[in-house]
Amino acid sequence: MNEDLNWMDKLGNKLKNYFDDSNRYDYHFTLSSPYSNKNNNKQGDIQENEKSFEVKDIFPSLSVTLEYIKVKYNTLINSDIILREFTLTARNRQYKALLFFIDGMVDSKLINDNVLEALMMRNRANIFDKNQEQIVSEAKTNNITVRKIKKFNLEDYIFDCLLPQNNVEKVNSFDEAFTGVNMGNCLLFVDTIPVAFDIDVKGFKQREVSTPNNEIIIKGPQEAFVENIRTNSALLRRVVNNKDLIIENIEIGKLSKTKCAICYIENIANNDLVAEVRYRMSNLEIDSLLSSGELEQLIEEDNKHSIPQILSTERPDKATKYLYGGRVVVLIGGNPYSLIMPATFIDFIASPEDTNLKFQFSNFLKFLRLLAIFITLFLPAFYVAITNFHQELLPTELLFSLLASKENVPFPVIFEILLMEISFELIREAGLRVPSPLGPTIGIVGALVIRSSCC
Repeated sequence: MNEDLNWMDKLGNKLKNYFDDSNRYDYHFTLSSPYSNKNNNKQGDIQENEKSFEVKDIFPSLSVTLEYIKVKYNTLINSDIILREFTLTARNRQYKALLFFIDGMVDSKLINDNVLEALMMRNRANIFDKNQEQIVSEAKTNNITVRKIKKFNLEDYIFDCLLPQNNVEKVNSFDEAFTGVNMGNCLLFVDTIPVAFDIDVKGFKQREVSTPNNEIIIKGPQEAFVENIRTNSALLRRVVNNKDLIIENIEIGKLSKTKCAICYIENIANNDLVAEVRYRMSNLEIDSLLSSGELEQLIEEDNKHSIPQILSTERPDKATKYLYGGRVVVLIGGNPYSLIMPATFIDFIASPEDTNLKFQFSNFLKFLRLLAIFITLFLPAFYVAITNFHQELLPTELLFSLLASKENVPFPVIFEILLMEISFELIREAGLRVPSPLGPTIGIVGALVIRSSCC
């Protein structure tokens, strides 16, 4: 008996080690005390010293900046890195300038029309040669004109007068500058200025808003989220149509720096809930984030029963409904699914179609879904219990037919049930992974397998 128990323990440990995720991080979300890091090891000190020597601020010298970018982006190997050097004209003076962007991620027409042409072509804005200071504001009171004037500054002059683009930001560090370039912006560096101009000229190809693929309803909006986070936030804001909708941006991942957005309606969502979501997402020490499912596993509570705590949806109308209910919606860049948190049991048996039906029909559908969950979970166990231990519960004719069908089967009932469950999973996995032309064939084979298992 002891040998059997030891054998079962060894088998259980092997299965646990095989299926356990060795790369999973345990996040307890506890704030560290400043006094708890007194005994750090030498390796941590070395890493901090190395970080202190990294270049963070942008160089005033354009030649040094150019060499630094070439080293960081391996321009001798990378063929899509574009470094456009040109001469900028401002107040009839010429300055060396550099335009840095990634080919394929920007709109070339926007760069030509709104950046290069505005900076290189000679016009009244950039060839004005009088030594005139810039007028910031002008007001007239009691026939007295009051003007607020400041001295000429090349950085402010380029930002205010020479860049006719709707979204331009000043960045002081290379980290912020490289993040903008990797997202599809272009950077403008000007000699003698320790600041880069981050210009929004995104133009990479992206999927248009289409109908949902997995959450199809008959009555209701036929729009689904896409991979672009700004398109998704615009879909939410258009449906919500309220100034109290808050969309906070946050970056996750040391390497990927994935853009995420925390969405909630002010004065409706619980402030503690919003703070908890913001805190958990801000304290994820990971290198990359690629999908909504990965984020869902990282921020949920440590759950041993695999019960979902976060709801996922690709429909903006469904996300909007939960926003009005005080929930928090998280959008992930590069993923067409949003996360709704927290989730309750009733959320998993509800559908966006229910709001388009009368309450009698919607409640009846929820009851059917609840019944389907109950059958899915307990029907195999009931079948094994009745056929093996409680045959008296079956009608006599049904019992005789079952005994006749099992007469030539050498396997027990529990083995047949497990085989049928595994067959269902194999058919489902095959239907998802095989190419589309093989789908009907998989369905026919699956029906034959299920029929043979039942007989």
